[in-house]
Amino acid sequence: MFFRQLEYMVALARERHFLRAAQSCSVSQPALSEGIRKLEEELDVPLIHRGNKFEGLTAEGQQIVVWARRILADRDGLKEEIGAMRAGLRGRLRFGSVPTASIAVSLLTAPFCAKHPLARVQVVSDLKSEDVLRRLQNYEIDAGITYIRDSIPGEFQVAHLYMEKYVLLMAADTGTGVESATWAAAAALPLCLLDPVMQGRRRLDDVFAEVGVMPSPRVETDSVSSLFAQVATGSWATVVPSAWLHVFGVPAGMCALPLVEPKRAIPVGLVTLASEPGSVMARAMAAVSQVTDLTFLEHLPREQAP
Repeated sequence: MFFRQLEYMVALARERHFLRAAQSCSVSQPALSEGIRKLEEELDVPLIHRGNKFEGLTAEGQQIVVWARRILADRDGLKEEIGAMRAGLRGRLRFGSVPTASIAVSLLTAPFCAKHPLARVQVVSDLKSEDVLRRLQNYEIDAGITYIRDSIPGEFQVAHLYMEKYVLLMAADTGTGVESATWAAAAALPLCLLDPVMQGRRRLDDVFAEVGVMPSPRVETDSVSSLFAQVATGSWATVVPSAWLHVFGVPAGMCALPLVEPKRAIPVGLVTLASEPGSVMARAMAAVSQVTDLTFLEHLPREQAP
């Protein structure tokens, strides 16, 4: 059994297409097929359902892929560990996060790269919470940032980063002398919100439903930057995590009011696999998170636009 054969199985499970799997492994399709056939002979079990095209993995094939991902991750971890001992941490940290935590990712990757100048970071920031955990399980990412309100299985290690809180952005003259706003009052405003298919929007809708109201936004968008651009025109109000204000600021002519009745604070944390010794990249990022204070994201920026 060779590492290359395990790579073929993982690629085929990912691509679900022989030619694309071969291309991702930089080999010909016959070479990939032959490598898998020899693996089947060695294990004495069929690993794929054969036909004119890829028809899926057998139960044994699916189990082989689970082991292959683990073995290949351990191989890569060993190489990274030895390389770090010899010349410092190098290679690629694969980082995934839920969209609302993008700023937290940037605040961790900067000190990580400063401490490890030979390392690179690849970020996927549009994942659902369950996708972050799934990709960790499949060794597709080294670390992730997600909501930790729900129970996290024991196979993961969690480090709390900050609490995600929500604010209402509205016209400054409308909010004069007001220190907070209710969710019910926010629903009555002309709103611009994220698209309903986005996880961040669904969390807002859950809170609105809890207080018995349902907003009817006039504008919806799938982009946070577009959301702020729309609100900056002064025509709309919106509900956003307070952390975003540390990136985009409070648009001119707007004010940011903490949302109450109910108050919502969802814990956000760094998640890695709990297995030992684990990825050297994951350990390095966890070490950075321990000395990086992100709790300021729970609060409004000190200065708001008039």
